[in-house]
Amino acid sequence: MVLRAVAARLASSSLCHHHVLQAALLAPTSTSPTAFLHSQATSFGYKQVREDEKSKLVGNVFSSVASSYDVMNDLMSGGLHRLWKDRLISKLNPFPGMKHLDVAGGTGDVAFRVVERIKSVSHRATQGTLTDLEEDTHIYVCDINPNMLDVGKKRAAEKGYNEEHCLSWVQGDAEALSFDDGSMDGYTIAFGIRNVTHIEKALSEAYRVLKKGGRFLCLELSHVDVPIFKDIYDVYSFSVIPAVGELVAGDRKSYQYLVESIRRFPKQIPLHEEPYGG
Repeated sequence: MVLRAVAARLASSSLCHHHVLQAALLAPTSTSPTAFLHSQATSFGYKQVREDEKSKLVGNVFSSVASSYDVMNDLMSGGLHRLWKDRLISKLNPFPGMKHLDVAGGTGDVAFRVVERIKSVSHRATQGTLTDLEEDTHIYVCDINPNMLDVGKKRAAEKGYNEEHCLSWVQGDAEALSFDDGSMDGYTIAFGIRNVTHIEKALSEAYRVLKKGGRFLCLELSHVDVPIFKDIYDVYSFSVIPAVGELVAGDRKSYQYLVESIRRFPKQIPLHEEPYGG
């Protein structure tokens, strides 16, 4: 099975020029997207590297930025990444009893939102009493980088979450997940899919672990098409973000890579187009 990918803009505001919520329709297609996606497999930013090197290089980047990752996201996006993630969760529409997998989400930013939304839904429905469905809820945070997971676990403790009950932290590879076939109601990946070595393998694994009718949602940075905004965005990306990374995180090179990885990621595709056959 392969996935047919389509891109949907988040909203009609100016944010649409910068970011896109990319959703994969879980249905077989007649033409494989491998050739389209695999072209990014050996890129590390603007550099070409061997496939067996990329995961190590990406791992070094996120090990370096783990402790300052969320602060840098606020600085780089002006805090807007929080709104984009809120919209992601709104589209996911979590429910009590849900089994959900958040991949490349080591700091817990998306997982915490899923838990909070489920608790909010359950509270309204039961006037605050714990239901069997809520007890069955389980959110798995999967990340290949142990440093990112350590940040998430620390944040979970600060928030008072009992990770033994509804949150599990799993070190794992998006391209080879340890979860059973058809075991998840939902799968999210935010700002992570461009960092995997073989995007088509990560998508195939997402399809495998999702239940029939399960939901796949991918939040990713996109290209800017409007000329004047593109020029401003390019200056901001290549001049401001690496400099801020050096100032705040003491690491210019890692943020240079993050900017370049956005540019190397395939451009968003309008909803009316069917690039992989229908």
